[in-house]
Amino acid sequence: SLQAGCPVFSDRHLCTLLSLYVLCALCSLLTAAHGLTDEQKEFQKVAFDFAANEMAPHMAEWDQKEIFPVETMRKAAQLGFGGIYVQPDVGGSGLSRLDTSVIFEALSTGCVSTTAYISIHNMCAWMIDTFGNNEQREKFCPDLCSMEKFASYCLTEPGSGSDAASLLTSAQRKGDHYILNGSKAFISGGGDTDVYVVMCRTGSKGPKGISCVVVEKGTPGLSFGKKEQKVGWNSQPTRAVIFEDCAVPVTNRLGEEGQGFSIAMKGLNGGRINIASCSLGAAHACVQLARDHLLVRKQFGETLSNNQFLQFKLAEMATKLVASRLLVREAATALQENRSDAVSLCSMAKLFATDECFNICNQALQMHGGYGYLKDYAVQQFVRDIRVHQILEGTNEVMRMIISRNLLTES
Repeated sequence: SLQAGCPVFSDRHLCTLLSLYVLCALCSLLTAAHGLTDEQKEFQKVAFDFAANEMAPHMAEWDQKEIFPVETMRKAAQLGFGGIYVQPDVGGSGLSRLDTSVIFEALSTGCVSTTAYISIHNMCAWMIDTFGNNEQREKFCPDLCSMEKFASYCLTEPGSGSDAASLLTSAQRKGDHYILNGSKAFISGGGDTDVYVVMCRTGSKGPKGISCVVVEKGTPGLSFGKKEQKVGWNSQPTRAVIFEDCAVPVTNRLGEEGQGFSIAMKGLNGGRINIASCSLGAAHACVQLARDHLLVRKQFGETLSNNQFLQFKLAEMATKLVASRLLVREAATALQENRSDAVSLCSMAKLFATDECFNICNQALQMHGGYGYLKDYAVQQFVRDIRVHQILEGTNEVMRMIISRNLLTES
């Protein structure tokens, strides 16, 4: 009966039916469980439930009052989310990069800012687990996996952002200690966290002169700048981390001298998938919010869901979300398998997903009209929280450089 020319259905009726079909299809797409194993679906369900029950009800308050939700994160750690891809012998969950992506996407539907910090914390715990010796792993990882202690990643400096290899924080060895001098900028958790994974210069200029050390809160000579006022990511504090003749035991160095830059970049490959996954969660939530708004908001005597322009926009949003998700999950699999294309795919996933997911959230705000600009509506917070994802973990301009460089040097 939907064939052209059928007298039973007018164009208007057909448009309405197609609208309902698209919205029903979206309900299926938004489960985000396609292609996952039964075990991964269970991880996902646990994370979705935690996001809905423990995070979403508090998301606006955490943002407006700039609360670092320590106890909520410790509850997440009880579910295994404090060291998702850390080895089990030191308290980690021992899951794959794909498992991790699925979990971070689901958690971000409840609060992007908090989930993004959890992702950074997980990256730090993984770096200690992977590049630390047994003594270091046993000292730091159990408390990080339980989130009894929290971690921060310290690479960026006031004068070296994208050009990370030019960092100036120095670490001069004196006996069995390094004496650190310098500062780090834009450090998530700075001042409120307990463990700082710091890239510092122990040798000559360039990446080969950089080493990685773990600095514990309370170390003499370690201090912090003022709490930064940010557009989003307000449930996690951001401060400068300052070293003034800060004495750190040589036993806190991860790997050998000169390996720090390599360690930092390997951490960032996973970090890029993590942050892209957080963008997926925001986009996922915003497509749902937009869909629900279109179904109830009336203009010109009918719901917005009957407007073909908005139907098409919603369809495009859902398509871009699914495409982004597939790319992120492929990159996660490549990194887990240590494939030769992993670095490029991680960069592609971060570039594509953070750009497209921001556009999805921004379009969802537009669909809400004036309501979308009110802080009573969650959509505006998702827009603010994921805007920074196009900047951190390597700007999207740097992602383009990495991708093009790999293409141009292929034999």
